[in-house]
Amino acid sequence: MGGGVNRPLLLLTAFPLGLVSALAFAPLGWWPLMPLAFAALAFLIGRAGSLPKALLTGWLFGVGQFVLGLNWIATAFTYQAAMPAWLGWVAVVLLSFYLAIYPALATGLAWRFGRRSRTALVLALAAGWTLAEYLRATMFTGFAWNPVGVVLIDTSARGWAQLVGTYGLSALVVLIGGLFLQLFVRPEPRQASPRVIGLVVAVSVGIVWLLPLSLVQNRAFGPRPAIRVVQPNIGQEDKWREGLEEEAFQRLASLSRIPAGSPPTLLLWPEVAVPVAFQLEGPPPQRLTTPLPPARRAGGLLRPGSDLLVTGAFALVVDRNARLVGSTNSVMPISASGQIAGRYDKAHLVPYGEYLPMRPLLSAIGLSQLAPGEGDTLEGPGPRNLSLPGWGSMGVQVCYEIIFSGQVVDPRHRPDFLFNPSNDAWFGRWGPPQHLAQARLRAAEEGLPIIRSTPTGISAVIGADGRLLHSLPWRTAGAIDADLPAPRPPTFFSRHGNAIPLTLALLLLILAVGIDARARYRRHI
Repeated sequence: MGGGVNRPLLLLTAFPLGLVSALAFAPLGWWPLMPLAFAALAFLIGRAGSLPKALLTGWLFGVGQFVLGLNWIATAFTYQAAMPAWLGWVAVVLLSFYLAIYPALATGLAWRFGRRSRTALVLALAAGWTLAEYLRATMFTGFAWNPVGVVLIDTSARGWAQLVGTYGLSALVVLIGGLFLQLFVRPEPRQASPRVIGLVVAVSVGIVWLLPLSLVQNRAFGPRPAIRVVQPNIGQEDKWREGLEEEAFQRLASLSRIPAGSPPTLLLWPEVAVPVAFQLEGPPPQRLTTPLPPARRAGGLLRPGSDLLVTGAFALVVDRNARLVGSTNSVMPISASGQIAGRYDKAHLVPYGEYLPMRPLLSAIGLSQLAPGEGDTLEGPGPRNLSLPGWGSMGVQVCYEIIFSGQVVDPRHRPDFLFNPSNDAWFGRWGPPQHLAQARLRAAEEGLPIIRSTPTGISAVIGADGRLLHSLPWRTAGAIDADLPAPRPPTFFSRHGNAIPLTLALLLLILAVGIDARARYRRHI
């Protein structure tokens, strides 16, 4: 498909191309740049000339995309006195070097099975990118942040998520880029004329944008229960400051008072809303739990027999000798009497954030986990529902658990909505809007409304189709009063999960292999 590209040109092209593609993510959201970047990437792969150059092209593209898209990680280190702030940028670069391996695998696959045909290359790239994003989300605990499909969240094309999921949506972005490539680059021998290609592109883009509107299933619902989402605007610089407990309670209390005569209201507080333990858990096998005074104080803000509070909090876990084993990052429903009616413990913990891998070795060289506390956070069992009489069944995903496509709902017990308490105060300006965009994608996939409460924003109420219904700006104290959105019927994706995009990737790859083989055959006749 053309002559090879030398390595200096790859360095001068693929890396900045990755940087440009990252501008399609929130907070900028210039989403057309992503398919255009993939059009250019496919053009480079087609002229790579060898498998090593194709791998290098994808790796450089990935490094550029991740370094800029994940710049918020560096901000987290500015709140950690145990380590220098400059180490944050070292972490961003090193993490990007690792994550870029997955785009390299995708471009290598595209070159291997598509080097004789531009159409085959685009199909193989879409298949490879789908597989690479899935692997990135599952290998070594997984890091699923910023799949390229999320750039479509503010377009009607997000409706495809209910059919093919996030990774299928990423394949769609790559295919759109391929259509642009076919339209603007000189046709290959024996290819259709530019006029025909333009017609195909126009029809394809129209289908991508308009068909999802017909897939939405609407149902009539009566009056919905009331909720209040609280955002106290407590920054990470103050989160663990001595004496903050009282100030945090006062801020939360002032935003949580429900006027007399209001309907029963579900109050929703952020992740670890108050920096003090709410529950004590004893040793196995009984594991008896005891609410602590802060939980009873929080319950005292409620109207008896009317309201319910759901808050992010932590529990202390002790052994038979009353020695501290660790703590949990939990969500707890609390009644007006201060009783804790169930608990969800975060299962997908953040490496280096909530626990330190290879702790003896890394502690010895001066590294520590970013979240303060004694020892590591204890891991929960996975997606579980909490029953909230009057509001239904609530699924919970704490903080970045919400970014893992196909892993946010208990498959045996579909909830009525998802609650995603988070603490995005670590992550500067870029992290919170990216986190929100990915939560919206989960809502569109699962057909479930999602409620987000964070200490500094962006707190939000998200409809079951992924639309942003209500939100509070970043770094603003306030509360959202709203009706709890209704769920939609189970989506195709919610029933079959990531088997759908993986099957789609396999079919695209088989089609690419067939087209590539046909192109090879034609060259020999």
